[in-house]
Amino acid sequence: MKTRWGEKLDKANVLSEYPRPQLKRESYINLNGVWQYAITSADAVPEAMDGEIIVPFSPECELSGVNRTVHPNESLWYTRHFDIPSGFNHGRILLHFGAVDQIATVYINGCDAGSHVGGYTAFTIDITPYIRQENVITIKVRDFSDASYHSRGKQKTKRGGIWYTPQSGIWQTVWVESVSEEYIEELSITPLFDQSAVEITAFSNYADSQKETVIRVGDVVAYGTANQPIRMSMSGFRAWSPESPYLYDMDVRMGEDSVKSYFAMRKFSVDIGSNGAPRLMLNNKPYFHNGVLDQGYWPDGLYTAPSDEAFIHDILTMKAYGYNTLRKHIKIEPMRFYYHCDRLGMLVWQDMPNGGELYKTAVVSLPLLGIGEISDGEANYARFGRANAEGRAQYYAELKEMVLQLYNCPCIAMWVPFNEGWGQFDAAKACDVILSLDDTRTIDHASGWHDQGAGDVKSLHVYFKRFDFAPDKLARPVVLSEFGGFNRRINGHCFNRRDFGYKRMKTDEALFEAFSTLYEKEIAPAYVKGLSAAIYTQLSDVEDELNGLLTYDRAKEKLPPDKMRELFEKLFAPLE
Repeated sequence: MKTRWGEKLDKANVLSEYPRPQLKRESYINLNGVWQYAITSADAVPEAMDGEIIVPFSPECELSGVNRTVHPNESLWYTRHFDIPSGFNHGRILLHFGAVDQIATVYINGCDAGSHVGGYTAFTIDITPYIRQENVITIKVRDFSDASYHSRGKQKTKRGGIWYTPQSGIWQTVWVESVSEEYIEELSITPLFDQSAVEITAFSNYADSQKETVIRVGDVVAYGTANQPIRMSMSGFRAWSPESPYLYDMDVRMGEDSVKSYFAMRKFSVDIGSNGAPRLMLNNKPYFHNGVLDQGYWPDGLYTAPSDEAFIHDILTMKAYGYNTLRKHIKIEPMRFYYHCDRLGMLVWQDMPNGGELYKTAVVSLPLLGIGEISDGEANYARFGRANAEGRAQYYAELKEMVLQLYNCPCIAMWVPFNEGWGQFDAAKACDVILSLDDTRTIDHASGWHDQGAGDVKSLHVYFKRFDFAPDKLARPVVLSEFGGFNRRINGHCFNRRDFGYKRMKTDEALFEAFSTLYEKEIAPAYVKGLSAAIYTQLSDVEDELNGLLTYDRAKEKLPPDKMRELFEKLFAPLE
């Protein structure tokens, strides 16, 4: 099954847009496209390559041209040649990977240049010592999928139901850029909404650098030094919201290096709203997060969207339906996805991809029926699949990488470190870790169940029973972080003959009737009483699951956007 974007894929021009709009430079060599690949036993080195693969599509997906599974006892190898143009090198050469699933070792001209563990976060390797004009890059990948404690999201070796086809290797853009000897390694941008200011830190690759740093936002210029916060006044600023997603463009120069970025003036918080109920706030006003669960899967690219336009389509279609929030479900997207949410106006709840070893069915499933919630402390590590200390340490390493990587994205409204007990442990501590890195956003510490009394919200998943609102005993805002999931099979647009979901509808009319009744009878009354968010399952069909608002190939809409938008405008009018 292909999407309309996959049908038009150009092997010579694959995902060519600059991959990191939040930290953009002019020097840029895109390494997407045709590479050579081989699959070997775990410890073997290929004597010859097996054929061509289209990077950054994983070998398990159709758009890669391979259509072959990499098993936990195998290694996946990549290689390609690339040249450094004359005049390109300004001092240092950096090799960037958007994401490689799960463990990558990178060789440049036969030299071990570096490695990275974790299949969802970006990493950079300084390849200056190994570079020549003509170069060979080789990458060895190990992916244990669900046979280890590593983060894996919805991937499962034996796919089916709510678990999907596993994928491996490079699945986000690979690129090379040149920088000066001292360069801007990262930016930290914090809008200070109540103070009408923004605080920006340009971090040098030299931790002790005090090089002059110049920041320009429109006609306003601020001066400071590297590695130190620089505060800029934003008197009379325009606030960002999904309805008015205004972004400020920014230029940052530190010595010989310069980058382009952007930011928004907005604030996420919790406060008392109408009826004395605690509410999620946006820019100091109650704001109802009306959203959908977004798995980020594609029938032809699996984790990798077939084009930049595909991201834009999903975001704009959900906005046309009247939604203002996407819950990015146990997957971290390429930075361009968040850029489009920033500029188009879409809140994002960001899940941490789940990991851990085998979960006990009773622990992760029984709470759906309202029974079996337990502590996630040391005594229950094994029941949650978290007995392995290395796995717990790796979780924290990747959690920190995720938060820092996405910190500057205005759209991120909520961090979700755990979902439904999958690999959950010490969720209250995970909150503390997040807050040590980012205290500007809210946290759903245990989405669905196994609430440890931490975080900013009481989070519920309700599928098999009526949802009746009740205030949280700890006075946190109540969010319905998953519900709905009504099935509607559209023949000719299905992954297979299976039909997984929570309630089946035979016609479009029956689906809309059930959908509107659910919102009118359960969600809207709860909204009036204090419900702060409702996340419907889900944006699109995914493999066996046929409960999407769109078909898996995004070719068909199952509900009329105009009627949905009209329904939401009627039900969720501001209360104050």
